[in-house]
Order: sequence, then structure tokens, then C-alpha cells
Amino acid sequence: MNTTSRHRSGTRGSLTGVPHSTTVRGETAAATPLTNARTRIVGERTGFVADVVVLVVRAWRIATGHVRTAARTVASVVTALGWTMVGVTATAFAVGYAAGWAELVPVAWAGTVIILVAGLFLLGGHGQDLRLAMPHNRVVVGSEASGALVARNPTGHRLLATAVELPIGDGLQDLPIPSLPAGATEDVPFTVPTRRRGVLPIGPVRSVRADPLGLVRREHVWDTSVELFVHPRTVAIPATSTGFVRDLEGQATRDLTASDVAFHALREYQPGDDRRYIHWKSTAKQGVHMVREFEQTRRSHLLVALSLAGADYANAEQFELAVSVAGSLGVRAIRDARTVSVVVSGTTPEFAKRKVFTVRSLSTLTPVRLLDDLARVERADSALGVVDLARVASEQGAGTSVAFLVLGSKPTPAQLRAASASFPAGVEVVAVVCDPGYVPALRRVGGLTVLTIGYLEDLQKALARSRAA
Repeated sequence: MNTTSRHRSGTRGSLTGVPHSTTVRGETAAATPLTNARTRIVGERTGFVADVVVLVVRAWRIATGHVRTAARTVASVVTALGWTMVGVTATAFAVGYAAGWAELVPVAWAGTVIILVAGLFLLGGHGQDLRLAMPHNRVVVGSEASGALVARNPTGHRLLATAVELPIGDGLQDLPIPSLPAGATEDVPFTVPTRRRGVLPIGPVRSVRADPLGLVRREHVWDTSVELFVHPRTVAIPATSTGFVRDLEGQATRDLTASDVAFHALREYQPGDDRRYIHWKSTAKQGVHMVREFEQTRRSHLLVALSLAGADYANAEQFELAVSVAGSLGVRAIRDARTVSVVVSGTTPEFAKRKVFTVRSLSTLTPVRLLDDLARVERADSALGVVDLARVASEQGAGTSVAFLVLGSKPTPAQLRAASASFPAGVEVVAVVCDPGYVPALRRVGGLTVLTIGYLEDLQKALARSRAA
């Protein structure tokens, strides 16, 4: 009996410790209040009225969502002129009927007809597939690049004629797409004038549906675009004359070495000399060991440094001529299988605390890669000038034998001499001053050669004369 009592009392004690959310004998204890959209609307009330209120609120939200979607769609296709027409038509209706101005009633109905007719031009989808085809995506500045817009109808019905817009750089071309039968393909040609060097983005294509008055306009952007590289104009420089170096495998220098191929003289043997180069006949005659001494030879390393500093050029024409000069020198050296480096001035960030002394190396793997990089270079006021460019390029271009500094007409002779002095002794430094229309001239200033050209062809003639000399 006592055991049973103790058991029942323990059971009661365990029941009193059950959390409020646990069901006991079919009854639910008070739970944590639920927080959702229903409770925010009707609270904890239940019943028919609460269900009706919730149903009305849900229907209202769905309806307003559809209205907002439709409003965004309408706002995206109606132009500023279209909204003006809608405002004028609504005002004409209100004033014409409310104020009794009979003259405005025809205006209101005419505006309504115009708006309805304009809306008909938006009917229909964009069923065609559009693709850009560029046979050649690299051209020389001044020539025209041709391409085609390939339109295909993958549907099972005829597509009506439409118009597409093709962005080309900062410009825009309108291309008409004719009506296409089911499964048909049409090539719509277009041309790209290249008046300036650079990289022109072509595309993406926009398919446009619009009314003749410009009240409504619906666009569909196709994910198809290409880049057109507009290379600088180059000139064919005579082979092996690039950099005033006439040999391909190497040239003798004034530096003497104990081992090379260019014999210079004989001298007495010194501890540490290689015994293989002892000249035994002279040793027998002189009575002391004599060794051969050689002139050090090295493969010619051509460096082309193009200044991008705005202060080094008087106008844009000088800079474009300088880019063409750098491209001509680099392309000729690459085709001659020379060791060549082409660098351009580094730029200092806009909010940097101090000037950044660096240069950027262009690709010299192939002539095309070099011209692609030259198509992207631009003048900058924060770029290194010719003096700093020469100093940084000489530090990074170890083993340089000939250095071309390509710049405009603004640097003074003192600046050119300072730039030349940055290179070690024995490096042939040539400053190519680009000044369109200037009479070509070649002069020596100390250890610096200054070549002034007015046209790109002057570079070809000057190097040809240098080779002959």
C-alpha cells in the first residue's frame, strides 16, 4: 500500500515538471506565442471571420504583386515621349469632359488611338538566334573591318522583320533583320571604320521592337560580343639594321675576358688563368708563360622603351607616331629572332602618396601579341617621363646592348642626355623623337644618338642609311 502511494506521488511529481508545450491527458499547456503573417493579421483568433480576413489579405498581396510586375514591365517599354503622350491624353480627357472643352475631346481620343497602335508594335517575341561573326578581329588603323550578324530562325513559323542595334565602341549601328522563314539563316553584313588605334568592343547585340513615333520600345540583349584589335601602323624596317647592330649572333665589346671567340692579344700568365689558353709558341720565345686574351662578345639585346607620359608629347599625333615606331622596331626584332624587350612607362595611382617607379613589359612572344598590347596603351599624366623611364628600364633590362627611347618633342636636350646617362657604358642609346611634319634629322649629342622623324617612313630610311654607313 505504501509502495503504491509512493509510486503515485512520484508520478504526480514527474507530471508537474513536464514543460508547458507537452500534452497531458489530452490538454495542451500554454505554448510560446507563434509569430507569423497570420498572427500579425488576426492574432490568435480563429473561426470563419479570421479565415476570410486572411484570404482577403493573401489575395490582395498576390494582386498587388502582379500589378507591380506589370507596372515595371510597362515602365521598361514606355519611353519619355510615351509618358508625355499618356499625360497629354489623360489631361485632354479630364479637361474635355469635365470642363466642357469640346476641342480637347478629339485630341484625347486621337491620343488613345496612337497609344493603342504603338502598343501593337510590341507584340511578338524574339524567336531568332543572333550570332556575331568576325573573320578577322585584328586590323591596322585606318582600314575597315568587316563582319556579319548571323540570324537564324529556329522556330517552326515565319518570323517578321525586325531591327537590331549593334554597339561598336562608343557608337551604334542599326541593322535590319529581314523576315525569316522557318529554319532559315540570314547573314547581315556590317563594316567597322577604324579611325583610331585601340580595342573596340563589338556587341552585345540588342534586338529592338519600337513604334515609328518612339512611344514604346522593348529590348532584348543577346549574349554575343567580340573584341576588335586595331593595331598601330608599322613599317618594314630593313633586316639586321634594327638598333644599328649588324650581327645576329653577337658583337665584340671592349670588355676583355679570358675565354671567348674574339682574340685580342697575348699577356703574361697570372695565377688563376685557364692553362688551356696558354700560347706555347710565344711562351717558348719569351721564356715566360703567355696566355691568350679575348674580347667579350655578347648577343645583341634590343630594348625599346616607349614613354606614356603626357608631358613628353605636344599632341595626340606625336603619341600615335611614337606607338607606331615602337611597334615597327619590336616587330622587326622579333622577326629577326633577336632578344628584344619592349617596355612602357608605369603609372602612379591617383591617390598614391609618392611616385611609383615602375615599367610595364609588353609581350614579345610574337609580333601579333606585341601589337595587341600596343593597341591598349594610352597616354597618362601620371606616367613616368623619359628620364625616369630610362633609369628604371636600364635597371631591369640587364644585358642591354642597344636601347631605343621613343618619345615626343617636349623633352629638352638636357633631359635626353640625362636619360642616356642612366644606361651603362657600352650601351648604344638612340632617342627617337616623333614630331609629325618635322624634317627628319640624325645627330649625335655626346654618347647619344638623336633621331627626329616626321613620318613613319623616315624611320625606315634613317635605319637603312645607318646600315649602309
